[in-house]
Amino acid sequence: MVRITAADVGKRVSVRRLGEPGGRGEKFTDTIGVLTSWDDGVLLITQKDGASVRIAESSLVAGKVVPPAPARRRGPAASYAELSRVAARAWPPVESERLGEWVLRAAGGFTRRANSVLPLGDPGVPLDAAVAAVRRWYGERGLPAYVQTATGAEGTQELLCAELERRGWTREVSAELWTGALAPVADRPEGAGGHGVVLSRTADEAWLARYQRKGVSEVALKVLGGGPSVWFASVPGEGAGAPAAIGRCVVDGRWTSFAAVEVDPALRRRGLATAVMAALAGRALEEGASAGWLQVEAGNTGARELYSRLGFGAHHAYHHYRAPEPGTGSAAAGDGPS
Repeated sequence: MVRITAADVGKRVSVRRLGEPGGRGEKFTDTIGVLTSWDDGVLLITQKDGASVRIAESSLVAGKVVPPAPARRRGPAASYAELSRVAARAWPPVESERLGEWVLRAAGGFTRRANSVLPLGDPGVPLDAAVAAVRRWYGERGLPAYVQTATGAEGTQELLCAELERRGWTREVSAELWTGALAPVADRPEGAGGHGVVLSRTADEAWLARYQRKGVSEVALKVLGGGPSVWFASVPGEGAGAPAAIGRCVVDGRWTSFAAVEVDPALRRRGLATAVMAALAGRALEEGASAGWLQVEAGNTGARELYSRLGFGAHHAYHHYRAPEPGTGSAAAGDGPS
């Protein structure tokens, strides 16, 4: 029985539809996600990973509203709003400006995270006006306009994702934010000092030599060094070359972020990444943190295996949408007055 209508747009739903005509496999297909539109006999449902599924109303055989995605049962409890603000403080821009409850961030183009809008509520103006203001703000700085959104948890932005896509914005990068408890990471035997992990408050030239982003500018150094309590970890390599492994964490209340965990390709699978994580987690525990978070791309199999072994699991997905080029039909349609 179909128990949903267009009035349920914005709610999490579960629908069952008939399989594609002439298709193989199961007769029915089930889809769960946020109902982001219902227009002209077509439903648009945004799934946890941000993918959109279009379903013809005529193919529905069942549909109902379901509760928000359940919180993770393992690891620290956290809301999307809390994690998004903690994540923003751990990778701060060098310039920011508020647009209602949106935050426009810029850092000379160093990473999308530091050069994108964080839309945590109402921009205070109609969406078309907000989108136009965003494009102007980044255009004045010679930067492409990006909006960072999230999907898959209570309070995330599936509706905004759908609206941006309708206006021609392109989803360029998607990743996941994972959370986990710190103590099990700090207690790993690899962190007992056998690899000689060195912690520092600054990223020196040796650390930067291992960092994947080459030619780091002064602006980038400000981003890397920004945050409530920043630590850089290094495992010395042979001679005076780049470290065998590096990492970065930012301690912020009960949370600590982990980033830039990188290992010399010739020395992988020797426990170096785990040693870096353990050393950073131990320092974070000393400063009063109890939970950790990190970001990992879907295709990074090695990182996902490592973080899963350390007790981390996915909390939500996040995405970076890029504005269409000026003058395109979709851009013009999305930037006019509402």
